[in-house]
Amino acid sequence: MYYAIISEDVANSLPLRAKARPDHLARLEALRDEGRLLVAGPHPALDTPEPGAAGFTGSLVIAEFDSLEDARNWADADPYVAAGVYSRVSVKPFKVVLP
Repeated sequence: MYYAIISEDVANSLPLRAKARPDHLARLEALRDEGRLLVAGPHPALDTPEPGAAGFTGSLVIAEFDSLEDARNWADADPYVAAGVYSRVSVKPFKVVLP
């Protein structure tokens, strides 16, 4: 089943993101390579794909896991969590309807 991992950043998270980004992306790329990643990306702080110094307000990952517990464990192990990027992370089951 798919699960949505919805994360909210702490204020001024851009330097924290930069430090942990390579390890964060490596985990996402592993999900992609396993065919389990539906979509992943950050929420820009401004209404533009490249928010510059304004940075990001959070992230969304929708990926396939065996259970809600597995999805939560994966989310808890994110390098952005360890780096203090996120103030809050929620994990919810997700049902693909379209496209």
